[in-house]
Amino acid sequence: MTDVRTAAVLVLAAGQGRRMKSALPKVLHTMCGRTLLGHVLAAIEPLQANRTLIVLGHERPLVEKFLADELPGAEIVVQEEQHGTGHAARLALEFADDLSGTVLVMHGDTPLFTTETLNAVLANHAESDAQATMLTTVMPDPTNYGRITRDAKGDVTGIVEDRDATDEQKQIAEICTGVYAFDTTVLRDALERIAADNAQQEEYLTDVIALLISEGKTVAAIVADDWRETLGVNDRIQLADARRHMRDRIVAHWMREGVTITDPQTTWMGVRVRLDPDVTIHQNTQLHGSTYIRTGAVVGPDCTLRDTQVGPGATVVKSTCEGAEIGADAAVGPFSYLRPGTKLGPGGKIGAFVETKKADIGAGTKVPHLTYVGDATIGEDANIGAGTVFVNFDGVEKHHTTIGDAAFVGSGSMLVAPREVGAGAYVAAGSAITEDVPPGAIGIGRSRQRNVLGWVFRRRAGTKSAEAARKAGGDGTMEEPSP
Repeated sequence: MTDVRTAAVLVLAAGQGRRMKSALPKVLHTMCGRTLLGHVLAAIEPLQANRTLIVLGHERPLVEKFLADELPGAEIVVQEEQHGTGHAARLALEFADDLSGTVLVMHGDTPLFTTETLNAVLANHAESDAQATMLTTVMPDPTNYGRITRDAKGDVTGIVEDRDATDEQKQIAEICTGVYAFDTTVLRDALERIAADNAQQEEYLTDVIALLISEGKTVAAIVADDWRETLGVNDRIQLADARRHMRDRIVAHWMREGVTITDPQTTWMGVRVRLDPDVTIHQNTQLHGSTYIRTGAVVGPDCTLRDTQVGPGATVVKSTCEGAEIGADAAVGPFSYLRPGTKLGPGGKIGAFVETKKADIGAGTKVPHLTYVGDATIGEDANIGAGTVFVNFDGVEKHHTTIGDAAFVGSGSMLVAPREVGAGAYVAAGSAITEDVPPGAIGIGRSRQRNVLGWVFRRRAGTKSAEAARKAGGDGTMEEPSP
């Protein structure tokens, strides 16, 4: 395919998007890790156009802020009142009054276009020596779309809007996608001569095409191979539809790269996710942000990972992980919640109903179940018993706890930070640790048990508990003496 360096790409993104019924500009709604406009920018960036012009109107400050972060080199054209695509293009050419060469025009709410398709439009435009080139597609259901009419030789003769089409023309499945390549001089001249004499009193780029055809100028058309790529977003139903198509595209890409995805229809992932070959993703799994999963790892079922790294051979089951690092051959889940700042070393385990936050957990260390680990450093080969709580918050400040290598914390313990449990040290089950435990020592932070005999008979007389105690031989006549 010819690699064509175009003078400019013009993105029309000024519309309000009323059908979205949202305070957020339509082009800033997201799908699969990017905004709609962000997907368009990603598709046009490899074209390396000399200039990128973006027409903005509705909620312009929000879109400008987005562009300042994503594409600071973009040139903003302001369309205060939206009077159609032709009006927007005319404002852009008035803004860039020294522009010459080829300009590619497209909409900011068409997130599925690929660079390959856009480059094909530009290549066809250059090779055909046309004054304008349209991208069309064959739609399974062309209702509400403008139909492309052609003569016996196959040359484009016009675009007929659905409401104006005859019954015969409504049978045409080829439609206009809203992507055009124009010779800038031709476009500038035509925009000065089209009129807003329609019910909407707006100027349309389709009117430019009609004008050029009426004057005998060459208008070429290239048909997109996949109609789904051309879909725009006007409401939340179409947004969901586009999201599904993008999901299918992403999932298919990774399966071709050697990833096993057991149920593509329930697997969702964003465009910035990376997967190595021989990763396995099970059903009902969502991968977002900059998540990276290494060779041999197994994730799912029922997982949500965001900005998380999963090491080779690790497993994550029925868990949520955000901003976490999971080491090689480590295991997470089920029902674990790894919050930002969690680092689990190689061969480590975070088990059922465990929550971690800013926790650096060493290689081979196990936190098997029912535990909260916050603001902590745990060495290698340690064991944290069930029901342990790292008490990191005093009501004002967060405090840190350090657990040494091969330490053992018994079940049901409270580690009241800031504390340090030394290497090889033990914490007795049920302890509230308020002082440091030296290496090799055992920390016991609990009072001696005292049994009050007969308490149930006196305080819970007539209950099922009292009857069961009586059947078991209790008589309630004695109280164990104090030691």
